[in-house]
Amino acid sequence: MHDCKIFELGSFPLQRGLTLPNAKLAYQTYGTLARDKRNAILYPTSYGAQHTDIDWLIGSGKILDPDRYFIIIPNQFGNGLSSSPSNLADPFGRGRSPVFTHWDNVQAQKRLLDEVFAIDKLALVYGWSMGGQQALHWGAIYPDRVERIAALCTSARTSPHNQVFLDGIRATLTADATWRNGYFAEKPITAIRAFSRVYAGWALSQAFYREELWRGLGYASLEDFLVRNWEGNFLRRAGEDLLSMIETWRQSDISDNSIYSGNLAQALGSITARSVITPSTTDLYFTAEDSERETRLMHNATFKPLKSIWGHRAGNPVGNPADTAFISQTISELLST
Repeated sequence: MHDCKIFELGSFPLQRGLTLPNAKLAYQTYGTLARDKRNAILYPTSYGAQHTDIDWLIGSGKILDPDRYFIIIPNQFGNGLSSSPSNLADPFGRGRSPVFTHWDNVQAQKRLLDEVFAIDKLALVYGWSMGGQQALHWGAIYPDRVERIAALCTSARTSPHNQVFLDGIRATLTADATWRNGYFAEKPITAIRAFSRVYAGWALSQAFYREELWRGLGYASLEDFLVRNWEGNFLRRAGEDLLSMIETWRQSDISDNSIYSGNLAQALGSITARSVITPSTTDLYFTAEDSERETRLMHNATFKPLKSIWGHRAGNPVGNPADTAFISQTISELLST
């Protein structure tokens, strides 16, 4: 396991009706919590990512500065570190994996803040992609506990077109010969390699590939980029965990709870945190148009699109100095208010 801390949740009730015995939330912290506990930033993980995949933007003078802020990265359920299909004991293995929702993620994170750190208000919830979904869930479910939100390349409710994308990559995984009776009899290597290439076509724009920007990332050819970057990234994960996070993403909806009963406009309108909603103008599944529609329903939000040809990956711009600078400036301005 990666170097991280484990918060034992005990018997944890899930939103979809099951109870998870011995539930665990893996997390890591950076920086020092202030005596008044007003410098805490929550930074949830994105699809397929663990905390070590996304902490590159934490550092002195970087997007999230641990010299000033206490940054907590909670690993979402299903990512292989927190409770996930790959590490659950029976009866939840082999085709009986429970459904995790972002409601579950937020409830676990709230307990972490309450029981471990006694933090009652967050200076910022920062998230990209599925991390941004969790940020918006925080703002809607606990509006009095969140001062600011930075939501990059994400949505408050997974759109129908995004559902089609997710159904496609799910079908790619479950088409593997090792998929039997709702679980993988062994690691689906062939399917994960195919899944990775499908994902690569969606996550980056047509212009990214036309301009061969992968060369600037140190790859000798497009095939080199697809094999080492995309296949190599997802082959680190268990097939069941990849499916679990797809389902969490599919069901993401900040109004899907007893507070809002499916009323998305009411949920968005209840977010009081000063928010910046930053889509990428070339994101193929979290579109800028969808983000702008949602932002209009928020009362304290700024719509600030990122003009980039890096597609969805503009919101997590490893090796992309221009987009990193844009995000860094955006977050600096947000935190100064």
